[in-house]
Amino acid sequence: MAEQLPPAVSVQAPDGSDAREAERGRGECGGPSSASEAEPSPHPDQQPAPKSRDPGEFRRPPFRRQSYAAIDLGTNNCRLLIARPSGENFVVIDAFSRVVRLGEGLAQTGRLSQEAMDRALGALKVCADKLRRRNVYLARSVATEACRRAENGDEFIERVRLETGIALDIISAREEARLAVLGCHVLLEPGRGPAVIFDIGGGSTELVLIESTDTVPRILDWLSVPWGVVSLTESSAPEGSDAASRVGRYERMRSLVSESFAGFAERSAGVCADARARGPLRLLGTSGTVTTLASLHLDLPQYDRRAVDGLIVPAHSMREISTRLSGMSLNERRALPCIGRERADLVVAGCAILEAILDLWPADRLGVADRGIREGILRSLISAHGQGERQRAEVRKLRAQGYR
Repeated sequence: MAEQLPPAVSVQAPDGSDAREAERGRGECGGPSSASEAEPSPHPDQQPAPKSRDPGEFRRPPFRRQSYAAIDLGTNNCRLLIARPSGENFVVIDAFSRVVRLGEGLAQTGRLSQEAMDRALGALKVCADKLRRRNVYLARSVATEACRRAENGDEFIERVRLETGIALDIISAREEARLAVLGCHVLLEPGRGPAVIFDIGGGSTELVLIESTDTVPRILDWLSVPWGVVSLTESSAPEGSDAASRVGRYERMRSLVSESFAGFAERSAGVCADARARGPLRLLGTSGTVTTLASLHLDLPQYDRRAVDGLIVPAHSMREISTRLSGMSLNERRALPCIGRERADLVVAGCAILEAILDLWPADRLGVADRGIREGILRSLISAHGQGERQRAEVRKLRAQGYR
């Protein structure tokens, strides 16, 4: 997988005018993020940056005071983070997340439904308002598996641009995996040698085999399969009326996912054996599935990101919880704290995918990350723009010294 940062996507106002021209650049930023989600508060409307006194230059706020944004429109959720640089990391100043189920019905029809698109547009309008109120300087907005697979994905992207001003970039599965690694790798347990980072989404799951370095991990191999919590649920038979039939359905889900992992499992078998000879296998997951199961492991009365993000959980505990959930009825799962109505019908598919991953890479412990693509985007944007700012500062310094 190429370690390359694509150009950032500009954010447009609803009338079609550019709010900021996205800067192009490369570079990545290491170190843990301060990614706690803040509550929204009003800020002045975004205005174009005025020209500075030097021809060709723009007067910008100081780099460390500028706001950056990342939008991740997935098959199940629409998520936004807005942050400012802070040392080698960033501090989140606003956040938004809403379940939109954009991929609902996609497995049967091959298209995004009108109802699903309307739900996603409603969430994206909230995001667009936050971008303006937070005076965001640079943003990148991405769409993933649902828009990649849908026959009308491009039509939906254009509708979003016209109605919200947000220019969504339908990214490849490779780029999705790269951004997820970039956003959460800092939570991987310390160690050298190979490890696996995975992202269970709504419409796909990405597996990335990495080797730790002093900065951003080196990607050795990766895989994306079209099984996420929504797509796997919709492609499976309805839940049975008794525990035995529900467990049978769960085992068929696990088998289906394991078959799709077969090529990656074969390629990584030797690496896995070598890694086990060196010490404990390292495994890190980022998804609603792993954060939900981690919450159940902790027996939390309600979800608490501070307790879950960065948690290390015994793999056998995650398997035991998965087995327990697979035999429960929908109403029984809805009654559990940290699952509720929004995830109750999807969590079993997530458990099946997780267990297939644990079969493939049998680590004793699992790292849990409540961060991923959005944080990866922010790190890319801030690092690339910071590099550009440093270069411009050098040019200004040379000009002040008389060089042209």
